[in-house]
Amino acid sequence: MSMSFFILAIISAICGTAFMVMIASSLSKRGVKINYVFLKLYIIKYIHQYRKLTEEETGKPGNLFYAFIVTMNLAWVFAVIGIVLRTTIE
Repeated sequence: MSMSFFILAIISAICGTAFMVMIASSLSKRGVKINYVFLKLYIIKYIHQYRKLTEEETGKPGNLFYAFIVTMNLAWVFAVIGIVLRTTIE
């Protein structure tokens, strides 16, 4: 049972990574220079820039912002649940 939560955590992290790349691509189309080599290090900066730019354009944060935040938080939650279940079962 705990293994299914680990699988859900991995799937959520993969989706979050895809949203991270989509955010970087969206910023790049808007003229923001993206450092793809160190994308994982700068992602917090890029997320804030994406949120700010989309709020200026539409009045609310873009969908990719929420998608990234939700999937990465789900990855953490599923991983913690998997760890808790694994330690209580053993």
